[in-house]
Formats: sequence, C-alpha cells, structure tokens
Amino acid sequence: MGSTSGENTGPGGVGRRDLIKRSAALGLITLPATGLLSACASSGGGGGDKAKTGKKTKQNPLGVNETAQLEFVLFDGGFGKEYAQDAVKIYEKDFPKAKVKFSATQKIQTTLQPRFNQGNPPDLIDNSGAEQMDMGVLVGKNQLADLTPLLDAPSYDDPAKKVRDTLRPGIVEMGQFDGNPVWIMYYAYTVYGVWYSQKALDSLGEAYPQTWDEMLKVCEKAKKQGMAGWTYAGKYPYYIPFSLYPMIGKVGGREVLDAIDNLEPNAWKHPAVKACFEAYYELYKKGYILKGTPGLDHIQSQTAWAKGKALFIPNGSWVENESANVIPADFGLAVSAPTGLDSSDKLPFGTIWASGGEPFIVPAKAHNAEGGMEQLRIMLGEASSKNFTSKVKSLTAFNGGTTGISLTPGLKSGVAALEKAGSNVLNPRIQDWYVQLQKEKIGVGGLGEMMAGRLTPAEAVKRIQGFADEAAKDPTIKHYKHN
Repeated sequence: MGSTSGENTGPGGVGRRDLIKRSAALGLITLPATGLLSACASSGGGGGDKAKTGKKTKQNPLGVNETAQLEFVLFDGGFGKEYAQDAVKIYEKDFPKAKVKFSATQKIQTTLQPRFNQGNPPDLIDNSGAEQMDMGVLVGKNQLADLTPLLDAPSYDDPAKKVRDTLRPGIVEMGQFDGNPVWIMYYAYTVYGVWYSQKALDSLGEAYPQTWDEMLKVCEKAKKQGMAGWTYAGKYPYYIPFSLYPMIGKVGGREVLDAIDNLEPNAWKHPAVKACFEAYYELYKKGYILKGTPGLDHIQSQTAWAKGKALFIPNGSWVENESANVIPADFGLAVSAPTGLDSSDKLPFGTIWASGGEPFIVPAKAHNAEGGMEQLRIMLGEASSKNFTSKVKSLTAFNGGTTGISLTPGLKSGVAALEKAGSNVLNPRIQDWYVQLQKEKIGVGGLGEMMAGRLTPAEAVKRIQGFADEAAKDPTIKHYKHN
C-alpha cells in the first residue's frame, strides 16, 4: 500500500499512513483533506514543454529522448530508497547523456499537489504512504498517462516477451479503472494477512487457528501467559481490513467484496459482514486486544508485537522490512491467511488477500513520460526485481526474481501462503478506488470506533453503509465497478 504501500499501500516509513488525526474518529472528512484532494486533481495550470520523442530502437523501444532530464519522486517508506536508486543507476548507464533528478519524500501529496496544479509534475512518482494522492480522482480527472506502451514494449531481459507477459497475475488489471487503459503500475507484490511469531505460537503449544472458536481459544491461552491476542495500528485502523476483508470474502464469497467495491446498496449489511464484525468485536469484548492499542500508530503497534506483547497483528508483507530493527532473530516471522468462522464458510482456509502495492504513476503532463516508463521497464527486469526482493524482503510485480535468493522468514512464509491459497486470492479494490472512504470513513470512523468499543458491530455496519451510500450518490466522485 502505499502503499498502498502500502501502501501501499502502500507501505512503510515513519508517517506511512499518518493521514488521519484522531479528531476525525467520527468519520467526517476533514476540510483540509478534502481541499488537498480536490486541488490535487485540478486540471488547471499550463503544462510544461514535452521532451521530444527519441528514436525507437531495439535498445530503446519506448523512444526515450536520450538527452532529456528524468525526474523521479519516490515515497520514502518501509522499502527505503536504495532499490530505486540502484534502478536509476541502470537508467543513467543506458542513457549517459540524460540527467536524472531523484528525490524521496513522505509528503507525496503536499509536495506534488502544487506541481500537478501548475502542469509540471515529475515524470515518475511512487504514489504511496499516508499522503497518497487519490487514484480514483487522478484517473477521473485525466491526470495520468496510459501505461499501455510500457506493457506492450519488449521486456528488459527478453525482447521476445512483452513487459505485460512477465508480470504476476492481476497486476495489469489492478492498474485499470475504466476499460483497457492501465493507469498504475503496482511494483511491489504484497501479501496481506495475520502476522505472528511462530516461536510464540509454539510456546503456547498451538497451531495457527483456522476457525474463530480456535482463535478465541488461542487468545485466551495467550492472555493467561500475559500476552495479548491481538494488536493493530489503532491510530490508523484501516490496517484492520488487511485481515478482516479477506475473512469476509472467505465467509461469504468474493461476490460480497465485489458488492462492497461497487458501492452497492446494503452491501455492508450482508450476513458475512455482520458475522465477521461480531467476531472481531469479540476480541475487544473478551479483553484480547493489547491494552492501549487504539492510541498506537503502526510503528508502535508493530514494535509491541515484535517484543512479544501481542500474538497477532493485521499487516502487509512490508512489515518484515519496516520492523527489521525490532524483530528478534529467533522470532520465526510468519503470515497466515485469516481465520474463518467455521466449516460453513464459502471459501476454504488459506483464502488470502494478495495484490500489487507501491503504485507507480506517470503523470499525463510529465515532461519526459517515455523516460518515466523506461525507468519502470528497468525496474520490472529480473536484476532490479531480485535487488528489490533481496534488499526489502518483498516480492515484486515481476513474476519470478526469487531464484538464487535466500528467502527471509517472512518472505518464505508469504510465498508459502500464496501457494496454499492457489486460486483463492482476493483483491478488494475499495482501497484504491475510494481512498478517503476507505481510510477516513470506513477505517477511522467505523472499524476504529468499533474495535475501541465505542460502536457495536450493528452500529458500525449502519455507519459504514451510510458512508458508502454517501459516496455512491456523490456526483463529484468518479465511480468504478467490477466488470
């Protein structure tokens, strides 16, 4: 996640998802956030001059202007900067006459909003973190370049293969909003789920729980040993869906998540949603949530978990790199698909949420759009992909890149979880179609309030359905639907 780093979510960094202040706990959109997003999506400003297209050759299939400057702005998060800087060095080697201006920031929206307004955005942006610009708004306002030329270009390693043919399943589709154009290239491949210490679980004499009765039993056992069952990023409770959403999909089928994504009337009132909300609320009611969790940010909650104060935490695969300095060497980092309710669930245990993270975009008004796409083509090559995986302990969108690499515990566990899931991989789109709705309203105003005990499950369902209905009826929001 920056990302979506997440996130992208996308994901990562000291302020990764510092979007919401607790004063927004009632789920109201804050005026500053609204202003930022609408301003960011403004199509105003006179565009800067476009670099002339270069000559297309086998070595330069996108026709990059070999002397044009390339500007690349990276989200400075949990994955760090080194992987991108290494890829920039390859670009500079391939185009020695070109100057590359590289920078990294956690303030993506604050830094780049004025430049979108003025029509002189950078050529390549990692649009992730707490200040991620709203993808749906950017697409709806025609702010992004279609990345189809990149996808149809020969791959960096094998000219006989197009870039699109080297990517993991679902990556291309994730970058689509309306029809065939691809607006976003999700670079990381994130496994979302319930993360835990295998050592801690073994110390309780328990296996990972597959039903909710088993989950409650494990949490009770942990509580008696002085360990909380769960913690989460209480200040940024939109982390909770990383395990809650795939649980809803497991219990009720993927069509329940599709209806939620589509903002369909009463989608949140589905019995599977109600049952899963009640299951999570039970963690609060029985005292299985680490005391003080609602006041913790993502780093604090991950640190408490890594120190053995809680057994389980909902998170994405960036957590291994982001918390590397606090996770003990003998921790036995592992991830599991979410626990279900019981044998009546629609999908089997192992059903998981995995999808692209770290959304890269090339602005429509970029000075050197071809250069931005070429930098992505380099990053999607095997060497850059292996470099990323080795350095940040995460998979990339490149379908491979692990051969010869010694996988870390979390990465190995994530790969095993994907293998177990098989075709039962879910990909809720609400977090990239409707960023504000997901983070501020559903996350903080609904789930955060419920898990802190300030709303009952029924009240949370009613409130969140109301938020979704408002978004569905809002004419200023571009709406998207599953095909």
